[in-house]
Amino acid sequence: MADAAAGLARRVRRAGLRRRAAAVLLVAPLLLFLLIGFAAPIAALLARGVQDTEVPRVLPRVTAALADWDGQGLPGPDAFAALAEDMREARAAGTLAQAATRLNYDINGFRTLMFATARRLPGPGEDAQAALLAADPAWGERATWAAIRRAGGPVTDFYLLAAIDLKRDEAGRIVAAPAEQAIFRDVLVRTLGISLLVTLLCLVAGYPVAALLASLPTRQAAVLLAFVLLPFWTSLLVRTAAWVVLLQREGVVNTALLGLGLIEAPVQMIFTRFAVVLAMAHILLPFMILPLYAVLRAIPPGLGRAAASLGAPPWRVFLRVTWPLSLPGVAAGSLMVFIQALGYYITPALLGGASDQMISWFIAFYASRTVNWGMAAALSALLLVATAALFAVYARLAGEARVRVA
Repeated sequence: MADAAAGLARRVRRAGLRRRAAAVLLVAPLLLFLLIGFAAPIAALLARGVQDTEVPRVLPRVTAALADWDGQGLPGPDAFAALAEDMREARAAGTLAQAATRLNYDINGFRTLMFATARRLPGPGEDAQAALLAADPAWGERATWAAIRRAGGPVTDFYLLAAIDLKRDEAGRIVAAPAEQAIFRDVLVRTLGISLLVTLLCLVAGYPVAALLASLPTRQAAVLLAFVLLPFWTSLLVRTAAWVVLLQREGVVNTALLGLGLIEAPVQMIFTRFAVVLAMAHILLPFMILPLYAVLRAIPPGLGRAAASLGAPPWRVFLRVTWPLSLPGVAAGSLMVFIQALGYYITPALLGGASDQMISWFIAFYASRTVNWGMAAALSALLLVATAALFAVYARLAGEARVRVA
């Protein structure tokens, strides 16, 4: 009997292993696709935020010479000679622009300094230090050499610090960026503020619609739900362009207000924060309505009638019965709208002014216009961290709420 029981247990374990192996094999193609098509490209982009290879590749001699420099005073004559030799070879190879562009991110005007100096390099046997100092007095400043050393790679915190308005000074200490360069904290706060405002507007507008849909018979609710889903079938760019037509100074809204005599001159509505929030709320509204509708539809209607039969007025029925039971839908819809709003680019770019652009606009700017992939990756990492932190807070609050209900 004992041997038979042991054999049966082994067969059960083998059967369980076979089922788990089959399940793994079934989902393996999907996991591989997600890894190759989703996770790997994101990881490769984010890695650019800590990579710093341009200067070591183009200026290897001076990078090595500055590795042991203590940062006090100017480096020795060997560093000047190494820089002159590196710049001579880089100019001949056509790669000087790569290092000059990277150093220009750190100190404005470094690109001009590099190219101007490259045209006045000392010849063989000449004093490189004297020649470089004669070419431009900037080579006699410690900050110039400190910038080259900071770009020595292969990894750096330069882009990540810049994304939160910080930088390293000549001594390597982390300090605040100059006021005229410190913009990204304000941009992040602006992005969070606009996203929160859009989420609240969608909640206020979407809750009554979801409640109406949940109260209707199934056939009528399906018809109205089709109208809610209709924006999904229209391009985001088309919907944004429609708001441009509506809100411009000679658009439909201003024309109607002038015709009704409510205003005496066209109101500036486009290229404002109002236009950005309104258009984003319109586009994201279905993502709020659908979770709310699903939750409200599942609430037994008898609960409200029971509360009313006990003397509760409609507002108390809503506050004590409907609202608490609908909180999972409120949380899900708000999270969906808020996270999507964080990454919006087209709508603020077309409808907002310079002070209404969100962090995604700056990511696109660095990726496509200045081709500064390091800065684009650092800002992407900042947005990803902010989103993950908010999701973690939501998960913690949702978990505590479930515990209290239990």
